[in-house]
Amino acid sequence: MEQLSNYSQEHKEQLLNELFDLLRIPSVSADSAFNQEVAKTAEAVKQSLEKAGCDNVTMYPTAGHPIVYAEKIIDESLPTVLVYGHYDVQPADPVELWDTEPFEPVIKKTEKHPDGAIFARGACDDKGQMFMHVKAVEAMIQNDLLPCNVKFMIEGEEEVGSPNLEIFIKEQGELLKNDIILISDTSMIDNSIPSIDTGLRGLSYVEVEVTGPNIDLHSGVYGGAVANPINVLCDMISASMDENKHITIPGFYDKVIPLTEDERAELAEAPFDLDAYKKSLDIEDVQGEKGYATSERNSIRPTFDVNGIWGGYIGEGSKTVLPSKAYAKISMRLVPNQDWHEITELFTKHFENIAPKSVKVKVTPHHGGMPYVIPTKHIGYKAAAAAIEKTFGKKPVPQRGGGSIPIVALFEKELKSKSVLMGFGLDSDAIHSPNEHYGVWNYLKGIETIPYFYKYYTELYKEEN
Repeated sequence: MEQLSNYSQEHKEQLLNELFDLLRIPSVSADSAFNQEVAKTAEAVKQSLEKAGCDNVTMYPTAGHPIVYAEKIIDESLPTVLVYGHYDVQPADPVELWDTEPFEPVIKKTEKHPDGAIFARGACDDKGQMFMHVKAVEAMIQNDLLPCNVKFMIEGEEEVGSPNLEIFIKEQGELLKNDIILISDTSMIDNSIPSIDTGLRGLSYVEVEVTGPNIDLHSGVYGGAVANPINVLCDMISASMDENKHITIPGFYDKVIPLTEDERAELAEAPFDLDAYKKSLDIEDVQGEKGYATSERNSIRPTFDVNGIWGGYIGEGSKTVLPSKAYAKISMRLVPNQDWHEITELFTKHFENIAPKSVKVKVTPHHGGMPYVIPTKHIGYKAAAAAIEKTFGKKPVPQRGGGSIPIVALFEKELKSKSVLMGFGLDSDAIHSPNEHYGVWNYLKGIETIPYFYKYYTELYKEEN
């Protein structure tokens, strides 16, 4: 692998140009107007895997966007790494808040990326990080240095909840058989403080509709006598959390497994500057569940958040109306042992029970996913830690991710495999937001680091087997 140490620097311009070509295609999976562009991106990913030297490169159609599969099997007796990534991206909206065109990548220097960052939708999430794996495997194959088998599964619906991935996995279990799954769709603490996510929170996402009178009413004639659905909805939301920011949904915490003091201490090793955190968000203070630090509230504890709320008149000027309906979208992040189906059911019963008789409540579940944890003693984690220590020159810090990647728990359930979350982005890279970007240094460092994961994982696998 030492032969590949300078590969990314020697081929820097080529590696950037090839990624730029991919970033220029607006593969927005959420908007059917971009369907042709999503299909074009899938074809581009297929061609890149063929160019890398993979075999059996196939585009599998689904009820939505296609899944691209490829493999390089060098010896059935060796372990197999399954690389997962996605080629679809979030919508660029609001486009007017971008400093440059979202689908025309440019490199600009930033405080976090003094060597320059690639600004484009999908640069970090997940085209840039997914493409690192394609190019790293290409380098290993070209130099006859691939130490084990590799498979790729690159989908085009992650940004809309991967609705067809479970079907594909259940149908193609034998094809996808592996020993470990490698994913780069997460972030590190900092380029000077490398880290690896050892877990992800689950998610229950619902929409609530509260109906009062059968039509909008004059707020002067009916105000104070008829329930206002917006007021009622706000009261119900407030009643779902107490003064200590503890969620009051009956049964919500029943299956939560508290971390031990040793586990909390290990996670606390990750550097966290509260003042810098508040400054970066332009807030005077933080808030959250009593008894937990901010770095714990956003990673190892469950949450209850309103993601959107609307109703009544919101146009220009005034309209003194008492609305017929009010709506909210609510997400609950979950921790190990909480089942999102159960939490959704508990939430529904809770909202129905606390609603006054003056309104009717309808809860519509949207999507969700299970939480996930990989022990730091697992050889997959050990291999990733050794690879990062090799190229970064320092041991990575284990940390829990606050976000959710529902398919990771699905992989463990259906494929019986653990996933290693070896991300190279930064939290400051503005994924899902205007001006998303990805450090050039991070992109090239990922291509340099990934081959070492294969090397160390193969060695550890042989020791265990």
